[in-house]
Amino acid sequence: MTDFINPNEETRIEDGAKVDLHFSVAIENGVEIDNTRSREQPVSLVMGDGSLLPGFEKALFGLRAGDRRTVSLPPEDAFGPWNIENVQKFDTIKFDPAPVVGHMIEFEDKAKQSLFGVIKTIGEDITEVDFNHPLAGKNITFEVEIFKVTPAGQQGIKII
Repeated sequence: MTDFINPNEETRIEDGAKVDLHFSVAIENGVEIDNTRSREQPVSLVMGDGSLLPGFEKALFGLRAGDRRTVSLPPEDAFGPWNIENVQKFDTIKFDPAPVVGHMIEFEDKAKQSLFGVIKTIGEDITEVDFNHPLAGKNITFEVEIFKVTPAGQQGIKII
């Protein structure tokens, strides 16, 4: 007979653990930016796999199945501080079609990687583009409900 390892409800979240959870993310004025509650099944991720920002992961460490937590994260632990150096100026004439304030445009950096920027201002000669993350500089509220924690190294291991 083949059984799957059943994670112990006392197993706490640590680096490498697989976690099934629902979460929501809101900015400081309460406007919700993202949530997974509308999905039938919780989302699964492996701690340390890069699917969550380090500040969000840090808020999960030590939790176990059944736990809920609401954490307020400063910009440094969420999407980073807003940085004036991430606002770049371009010749307005180079945009085709003409830029529109507030629109997000895809650019290509020197390494040929996609980079998104938001049109900040448009002048006759110069257009400013903000390459900060749209949530940079904002305090974030992160709510999470943990459904299942599988210890590091036990994902998919069968007992025969």
